[in-house]
Amino acid sequence: MFQRNISTDDITETIMKGEMIEEYADDEPCPSALILGFLWSFPYHIVVAECEDHVRIVTVYIPEEDKWIKYRIRRR
Repeated sequence: MFQRNISTDDITETIMKGEMIEEYADDEPCPSALILGFLWSFPYHIVVAECEDHVRIVTVYIPEEDKWIKYRIRRR
């Protein structure tokens, strides 16, 4: 986030308005999910881990078009 100059408020807003596109129930130490959101008209993927007592932002990145269909479905 910080390397990409994205604030905590930006991430919070993007998650709240975003769409969960994948779930990773078996992730350790906490289950996580991939959220698609748009910030400044750019698509962003945010991996969020939901632990027992907190939520953790694992990573934030702009999805590569050659790896995603409409940023929602992984290309095989």
